[in-house]
Amino acid sequence: MTTFILSHNLQVHSQEVPAFLLEELAAGIQSNAATITSANVIDHPHWILSLTSDSSPSDMAKDLVVAWKKLRSQLGHDSNHTVLALGGRKDSEATPGAPLQQGFWGVDVVETQDEKTFLQAINWDVLKASRPADGVFEISSNS
Repeated sequence: MTTFILSHNLQVHSQEVPAFLLEELAAGIQSNAATITSANVIDHPHWILSLTSDSSPSDMAKDLVVAWKKLRSQLGHDSNHTVLALGGRKDSEATPGAPLQQGFWGVDVVETQDEKTFLQAINWDVLKASRPADGVFEISSNS
């Protein structure tokens, strides 16, 4: 079983791309993603959703990005931007009760107009290089 703990980074500043209501986001992802078996809102200042799937992390991330774009369109929001899923596996012990537990994936879903500039701004290549190859992923709606 694969577990994603999601955060959302909305870099598109437009009334046409509003912030999601979290309950609506959870239901929309679960209904639009073929591989995601559960989606639950998390009461946490950084993490917003917990998702589970029987798929591999990369397959689940691809499904998540497609479902996210599809939900934006269904809600009548602009979806003419890039959605990124940037994930890293939690390999160290976690604080008891924390949403992101050892073996889970912390995934930042980013909505941006400029994928390349965003990834450079957060030094993504450096962040990826410091992780084991099987402990990190980057999925883009442009791929």
